[in-house]
Amino acid sequence: QQNFITAEQAVLDCEQNLSTLSAFTENHCLTQPLSKNIWLITSKQKPTIQVHVVLDEKSGIATRLNWRQSFE
Repeated sequence: QQNFITAEQAVLDCEQNLSTLSAFTENHCLTQPLSKNIWLITSKQKPTIQVHVVLDEKSGIATRLNWRQSFE
């Protein structure tokens, strides 16, 4: 359960800082653009959590569309 909480916190941190992730030297997530302003954020830590977010270009605020636990 603690690993799940840690993975969720990492994804949340990446989600909140999506517009400035390139400035971070250590990143705990993988980010992938899916279409214009829609991103897939995946935690590097197990259990793997994935979230889809839409990024508002003007405000830089990311809004979570959905999330799931990814199973290998």
